[in-house]
Amino acid sequence: MQKIRLRLVNKIGELEKIHDALESLSDEWGLPPQLCMSINLGLEEAFTNIVNYAYRDDAQHIIEIDIALEGTRIVIEITDDGQPYDPTKADDPDIDLPAADRPVGGLGIFLIRKIMDAVQYKRTGNKNQLILTKTINQ
Repeated sequence: MQKIRLRLVNKIGELEKIHDALESLSDEWGLPPQLCMSINLGLEEAFTNIVNYAYRDDAQHIIEIDIALEGTRIVIEITDDGQPYDPTKADDPDIDLPAADRPVGGLGIFLIRKIMDAVQYKRTGNKNQLILTKTINQ
């Protein structure tokens, strides 16, 4: 198993580090560019949701992202110390409604579910852990 860990602060500007890491891993692991772009989009959505909604203070928090190549699967574990939130229990938005009639929110989680093959959540102590899995189809 090959693995990297990113330790990021809860600032949107950190998205560039995620993108750079995925680009580097894509080259190192020989991942198809389309797969890398999809994973990047899913990770951006998850990270942005954590930064925007997980914390009730303005303090700096660390968000860890482990990205591992396990055979033909990419496994991403995102760990944060924000408020408990299980995105796997969120209802899918009604995407058939016109945009003006849809309630705000929920599209990011919906997108993550569509991109990834599996999305799991667990709360351990005071930490959220979101586990995203994507199979490499070459």
